[in-house]
Amino acid sequence: MMEALRFQMVGEAFARKPLDVVAPSERPCDYFGKKVFNRAKMYKYLSKSVYDKMMDVMYGGAQLDRSVADAVAAGMMQWAKENGATHYTHWFQPLTEGTAEKHDSFIEHDGKGGMIEEFSGKLLVQQEPDASSFPSGGIRSTFEARGYSAWDPTSPVFIIDDTLVIPTVFISYSGEALDYKAPLLRALKAVSTAATEVCHYFNTDVKKVTSNLGWEQEYFLVDEGLYAARPDLVLTGRTLMGHDSAKNQQMDDHYFGSIPERVAAFMRDLEIQALELGIPCKTRHNEVAPNQFEVAPIFEDTNLAVDHNMLLMSLMKRVARKHGFRCLLHEKPFAGINGSGKHNNWSLSTDTGILLHAPGRTPTENLRFAVFIVETLMGVWRHNGLLKASIMSATNAHRLGANEAPPAIISSFLGKQLSSLLDHIEKADRDDLFRLDGKHGLKLDIPQIPELLIDNTDRNRTSPFAFTGNRFEFRAVGSEANCASAMIALNSAVAEALTDFKRRVDERVAQISRDFEHSEHNATFHAIIDILREDIRACKPIRFDGNGYSDEWKAEAARRGLDVETSCPVIFERYLDESSIRMFESQGVMSRKELEARNEVKWETYTKKIQIEARVLGDLSMNHIIPVATAYQSRLLANVERTHAVFPAEKAETLCRLNLKLIEEIGQRTASIESQVEELVAARKVANKIADEHQKAIAYHDTIAPMFDKIRYQIDKLELIVDDASWPLPKYRELLFIR
Repeated sequence: MMEALRFQMVGEAFARKPLDVVAPSERPCDYFGKKVFNRAKMYKYLSKSVYDKMMDVMYGGAQLDRSVADAVAAGMMQWAKENGATHYTHWFQPLTEGTAEKHDSFIEHDGKGGMIEEFSGKLLVQQEPDASSFPSGGIRSTFEARGYSAWDPTSPVFIIDDTLVIPTVFISYSGEALDYKAPLLRALKAVSTAATEVCHYFNTDVKKVTSNLGWEQEYFLVDEGLYAARPDLVLTGRTLMGHDSAKNQQMDDHYFGSIPERVAAFMRDLEIQALELGIPCKTRHNEVAPNQFEVAPIFEDTNLAVDHNMLLMSLMKRVARKHGFRCLLHEKPFAGINGSGKHNNWSLSTDTGILLHAPGRTPTENLRFAVFIVETLMGVWRHNGLLKASIMSATNAHRLGANEAPPAIISSFLGKQLSSLLDHIEKADRDDLFRLDGKHGLKLDIPQIPELLIDNTDRNRTSPFAFTGNRFEFRAVGSEANCASAMIALNSAVAEALTDFKRRVDERVAQISRDFEHSEHNATFHAIIDILREDIRACKPIRFDGNGYSDEWKAEAARRGLDVETSCPVIFERYLDESSIRMFESQGVMSRKELEARNEVKWETYTKKIQIEARVLGDLSMNHIIPVATAYQSRLLANVERTHAVFPAEKAETLCRLNLKLIEEIGQRTASIESQVEELVAARKVANKIADEHQKAIAYHDTIAPMFDKIRYQIDKLELIVDDASWPLPKYRELLFIR
């Protein structure tokens, strides 16, 4: 029965035809943002005065008052009703790594026995969802359920089905952040403030600096029927067992290959729905591994980009089911082939241009470029362990350092051109590098910087933080992660570096002005050069252009003082380093209390994920694999007995040699699996008694997780022995090749 069901599912999966996707009659630019209450909708549904005030709130940082909120809510509800919405929800990003929402209808009692539809500014701006079951890390007790969601007006509301969705922050009754958005907004404010002040050295017209993000989302698709027949995929997001397919990615024929017809239909459907929700999807293609694909958008403001990524991940899962697929966002759903990441392309821009873009039109602009490159590197150098902690998880740990993704050591690849530029600034004599040139004023001996584009700044795929033309690519972020975690750490670190840079420049300006006869303008540029050269030397350990996979680099990184820890629970400790706490608190991003609480959540989440995998692996081993293997062993024994009954002893021994060998091997491997599962259960019971979440997570990492591969090894060997028709789980060769 089991084998018949498995083969039926495989056959149906391979025979399935793609769904017809009827694209809108308009071009994408015509229906982009159709379901978003964007600026165009605001202009239509709000009065001119209210619209202007909203623009001040969204782009000028003004505070939203309740009178404006009421008017905005009225216009928003009118638009929502015209588009079929009957409910609204505050949509937030708790520490579960997903999103949360509670839907309420627009209806209220009219006081006359009937109902009316109503949506006030109060309901738009703030809600009080039950916070008791969301992780808080001890910020409040379970019986203290009160938490607040508050509208983030910088991220437009949108409609999903019949619901008006309002992006919000989520905070506790006592004001601590219980989500990712609140600290992200604080980090973005910090980097904007610090970067704007540094920009004023070069251009006093700069009003604001914006952090930009363009993520590249990798994912797997598998047929829904085969997915349902794999309890490990359903419950953990990855296959805990499964022998390599004879053909996987070794031919490199999937990467950028022709997109399978069914997948192309899924992609078209996904893009249409994403564009209607204002997600600017730009790129789609096959990735390296079989059944692996990628979607990437145009760059956006970091806050909006994070919201769009969270929304798209949810949309991908939903659209995939419509097309008979399941979308896998786990970083390592299959062993033996590449896992999935989410490259975070990060940059800074102003109302006057991109800060990390070169060449500039003048030597001064090139100097500004060098300053922002170097101070970004300073932030990464000072907090490389923290940046690693920001992208680390139980799932991403499978991918990092596995010769398919960046290693678990943060370093930065700059390329030959940019490295040569920084070396020139560092080593050249200051008087030659910077001098006055009569009436022509400032002259900087900085070589003309060529256009640093991707095609002449080679990518180093082993670099977790590579410069790729006008941005840094933070390649170590996991595919199912919330981008906010990495962006909070990165923007906070850069904000601190820029703040420190300005403080030291101002101090040096005062010193130069006292000691030498310089105008304030020239003293400033002398000071910038001096501090820049100091920082180029200081952050040099973070610069590495070689092979990040090599053992030599691991040893060299340790000598340079980089964080080389690989244990996930231990890496999380970097959040509680005094340098990390000082950085977050000085930039107004998170308090010590919030950081301690978040680490409790991280350790607890790690433990639970490994615990679930351990239970699933034990269950599948004892209830699926061993019974099937022993049943096949019994069939072989019966065959041996019948052979001996028919043939002479010597002939029977010859004929049964292979079966006897298989019988013995099956017995040894099933016995090994059984004893190892018993050890796994015993170790789990010991670890579960540890009260401290930190120590419990370490115990799960050190004693329980290592047992998985040992058990898997035996199971994968049995997969090659047991009759294919009897094997209870879809195999890699069936899961990984969409027809």
